[in-house]
Order: sequence, then C-alpha cells, then structure tokens
Amino acid sequence: MSQTMTQPPTPPRYEEPTERPGVPARPGVVRRLVRDTAYLTSGVVLGAVGLCVSVVGLAAGLGLLVVWVGLAVLVGTVLVSRGLAHVQRGQLRTLQGRPAPLPTYLVAPAGSGSVRRLLTPLRDPQSWLDVIWGLVGFVTGLVGFCLAASWWVAVANGLTYWFWQQWLPEGDTSGLAELIGWGEGRRDESLLQLGVGLVALVTLPLVVRACAAVHAGVADTLLSSRARLQSEVRLVADSRTSARLAEADSLRRLERDIHDGPQQRLVRLTMDLGRARKQLEQDPDRAAAILDDALQQARDTVGELRALSRGIAPPLLVDRGLRVALEELLQRATVPVASHVDLPERLPPHVETTVYFVVAEAFTNIAKHSGAQRAALAVTHAEGRVAVVVQDDGAGGAHVAKGSGLAGLAQRLAGVEGTLDVESPLGGPTVLRAALPAGDDART
Repeated sequence: MSQTMTQPPTPPRYEEPTERPGVPARPGVVRRLVRDTAYLTSGVVLGAVGLCVSVVGLAAGLGLLVVWVGLAVLVGTVLVSRGLAHVQRGQLRTLQGRPAPLPTYLVAPAGSGSVRRLLTPLRDPQSWLDVIWGLVGFVTGLVGFCLAASWWVAVANGLTYWFWQQWLPEGDTSGLAELIGWGEGRRDESLLQLGVGLVALVTLPLVVRACAAVHAGVADTLLSSRARLQSEVRLVADSRTSARLAEADSLRRLERDIHDGPQQRLVRLTMDLGRARKQLEQDPDRAAAILDDALQQARDTVGELRALSRGIAPPLLVDRGLRVALEELLQRATVPVASHVDLPERLPPHVETTVYFVVAEAFTNIAKHSGAQRAALAVTHAEGRVAVVVQDDGAGGAHVAKGSGLAGLAQRLAGVEGTLDVESPLGGPTVLRAALPAGDDART
C-alpha cells in the first residue's frame, strides 16, 4: 500500500546518477576478452609458482618437523603463499573488476616472545587458505588456460587456413573435410576450416569469460570470503556500539530535559500548593490566585512531558504508523514541502522510529539554520531498504562533522546498519540522503 502527499502541486525533481558511485563501468567485449585472456595466462604462471611453493614447502616442512627445522620451513611457506595471494587479489581487482578485500591476518600481541611471533602465522586460518590456493589455483588456472588457448588456436587456424594451406604438402593424408564427408580438395577443406574458425570466434568471448569466471570465483572464495566475513562482523560490532552510544546519549538528554523542565515545574507546583493550603483560611482570594498559577504550572508540565515523549517515540507513530506520523510533520513544517511517500503499511518499530527522527531532524535544521523557502521529501521502500531524501533551497553549509543534530542522526543510523550522506555546499542546495535496512517483517 502506498500513499502520495503533495504540497505544493509541483513534485520534487531529483537527478539520478548515470552510474552508481564506486561501481566501474562495464568493459566492452574486446576489452573484457583481453583482460580475461591476460588473467588466465598470468594465472597459470602464478598457479605454477604457488604449486611449487605449497608442495615443496609442505613436504619439506612436515618431513623436518622431527628436528624442529620444519616449523621454520612451514612458516616460510605460509608467508610466501601469503605474498602470492596478495598478487592474486591484485589480479582479481585489475583484470576481473572484483573487490577482492584483504583479510586481517592474525598478529601476535605486543610484547610476545620471538617464538610466539614466529609461530603466529601457523595459527591463522587465512594463511592456510592461501596455501590451499597454491594447490587449487594451479588446477583451475591450468584447465582454464588450456581451454582458452584451444579456442584461440581454433580461431587463428580457421581464419587463416585458406592462406597458409598452400604450403602444405599434397599427399594421401585425408583432411578434416574428407573425414566427415564434407568434400575433397583444398577448397572444401578451406571452407570447413573457415566455418570452424567463425564459430570459434563467436563463442571465444563466452568460453574465455567462463574459464576466467571459474578461476576467479575459486580464488575469491579462498582468498577474500574470510575478509568479507570479518567486515560483516566489524559492521555488526560497530553498529552495536553506535546503538549503545545513541541510546546512552538519548537517555542523558532525556534525563537533562526532565531535570531542567518538568522536574522544576513539579517542585514549584508542590510549593505553590503548600502555600495555597496555608492561605486557604486566612486569605481565600490569595489562595485562589496561587491555585490558578499552580493549574497553569500543571498544564505547562503536561505539555513539556508530551514534547519529551515525542523525543522517545511519538504516540501517533506508535499507534498509526510512519506514514501518518510523516503527514503530521509535513503539516507542522515551516516551509512548503513537496513530498512523495511510498511505504508499506507497517515497518519494524526501530525502522519507523529511525526514519521519523531523520525527517524530523531534517525539518528542524531547515527551520532553524537553512533559511530555505521550500523543501522536498521523498521516502521510498524498495529491495528491502528504506531510502529518505530531504532537499531544500537554503544557504547550505550543513555538515555531519560539525557536531550538530546531524551527527546524532549518523550515530542513530549506524546503530541500525544505515548510512547518512549530506551534500550541502555553501549557497545550497542541501540534500540529505539516508538509507537503512527495512527488516523482514514489513507489511504491505
């Protein structure tokens, strides 16, 4: 279910980038073919070196373990394999366009002895994956190189056979055309070879791409999958830390606001009621005036408590959902806002709360600091993520690093594995983009 709200009638316009940032343009067929061929050629050479290092190093190291020299040989084998793995990751990035992240290798703690530092590489799982790659990479590289080389030879032979066949001796040996019943003589043989060459030429990019993809896939799995896992673990740890910091900051701010606002008013209310009680018999008119003032203090306290409750979770958001809460924000906006909201009926509570505060903080900054005349809001849900874009035509100059409410938003978004990006050059316009996972229990 979606809902569109527009104020004023003209909808906001956003320029979409022609390419996603950080994603390189896809190379053409010829460039891709050259890169894949170079990757397979260099891969078989690197695989041969890795095979020699792994086989010789493991055999010598395990054989010499009885005299303890084998440990040093094994460490040397692991370190050399690690260096070859670095070269392979570089080939994955440059020739295959894969990210190929570098894993974090195990390091001995500071102050460790020389023996522990020497043996630490042997305790690292990724080091042994590098050694295994020396064995497996040679097989996949050799098979891929042989297939690619065969196709290249078939192309070269078929397309040039008509030219160099004149130097072949004529004898009793039957050609391919005669063996398959195509015909006899040089002309028939030349036509058959040309057809084979054309078929090989058409299928060459596909075959070479498949060989390179298999070789690169095995390399990526052994050499970079652990790095991606480590990155996900760090992301979860950072997200948990950011969530704790955001929660602690919110609790401190709430405690300060309660102490400076409602608590002071309640103390004064208690004192006023005590004074009114004393004045009730002696000066009823004075007591009535004090009670009127106390009633106003009670009303102000209720208003402040309601305002503070909005900082925790607005009742409208909890009861009726994000779309209705955003409608209220639009009604309270200080400038005209052209808006487009396309969301499921309900999202997970932490997602709705985060999106609400992103929009609320953006509107607060527009009202206080931007001097904008109009703004635009777009909130959409697609592919399991919620995207928020807030744009205004103000003076610009907003930045997350300035320590304002944007810094708190960035921390809040990091706590739910979201991101915040602010583009605000001096003179404007300011564009705030936030994105976060929508969770698995969104209801349409």
